[in-house]
Amino acid sequence: METVLDGGLKESAVSPISVSTQRSRPDRLFRGVSRTAGLTTLVILFLIGLFLALQSRLAFQTMGWAFFTNTGWVTTGAHPKFGVLSALLGTIIIAAIAMLVAVPVAIASALFINEFAPRKLFGFFPLKNFLVASVDLMAAVPSIIFGMWGFFVLQPAMKGLARWLSDYLGFIPIFKTGETPVFTSSFLIAGTLVGIMVMPIVTSLSREVFSLTPIAEREGAMSLGASRARVIRDVVFPFSKGGMLGAIMLGLGRALGEAIAVTIIISLVFQPTVQLTQAGGNSIAALIAYRFGSGGPLGLSGLLAAGLVLFALTLVINLVAARIVNRARMAG
Repeated sequence: METVLDGGLKESAVSPISVSTQRSRPDRLFRGVSRTAGLTTLVILFLIGLFLALQSRLAFQTMGWAFFTNTGWVTTGAHPKFGVLSALLGTIIIAAIAMLVAVPVAIASALFINEFAPRKLFGFFPLKNFLVASVDLMAAVPSIIFGMWGFFVLQPAMKGLARWLSDYLGFIPIFKTGETPVFTSSFLIAGTLVGIMVMPIVTSLSREVFSLTPIAEREGAMSLGASRARVIRDVVFPFSKGGMLGAIMLGLGRALGEAIAVTIIISLVFQPTVQLTQAGGNSIAALIAYRFGSGGPLGLSGLLAAGLVLFALTLVINLVAARIVNRARMAG
């Protein structure tokens, strides 16, 4: 329908567009599937915690709160005495060393791949795609492979470093060793190996986050004369800090729960120690791997109780990490 205006102009009458707030069928289907998947994950997580809590009742009834302060692991005989103190301390030490090793190298590697690596090396070799595929492949290598490599290659190579730290920094308690020092099977080697295992995960996720930085903001900063380093500091990092923290926390969760590689490297002792270069240490995952199937019903309950402690520790760290990431995103 047309309306004639003054001057002979014609105005077409536009029919109003109806706007519906009702979700379409594909939207409802996607929403239902997403909600079901999320609730299923929470239910599975709750059931795992409930199973561990129920199966560890015998250990907690036997030891009570002393389970968190005892250091030995004697679950048989008339007077059992066992606890998770040394294993919990060792788990935290190994994870801390792993993150100190992994995070700087992983972030630097992700920045190099995303910001500096040329797409074509010498005009024909796809360097960037090769590096991306290599990092993703390393993240998929099984723990047993890393463990054997650590035992046969990394451990002999790190003996010299451990001896140097003990000789020249032995006045620091964490680098002090006994009268007959043994520089293998230590926290330092185990933590370094776990850090190498965590590195590809943090690198891959950080690179993905860096690549999502808006092109317009990058080009705007460079058009104003900013150098590449300034763009990374003022544009890439502020935009990516939430995802980068999430990648680091995911790597920390992997470091806390690593069992096979730590079991191959570490020499299990139940005395709490913070000496990084001396042979001997403990972790909850290694304790479970070493003692699983021994110690009778009480021993099995004790191992499940240790697993419950690790489960709770990882859950708390992930909750704190999620809060930090959310705050970082809101601040950004």
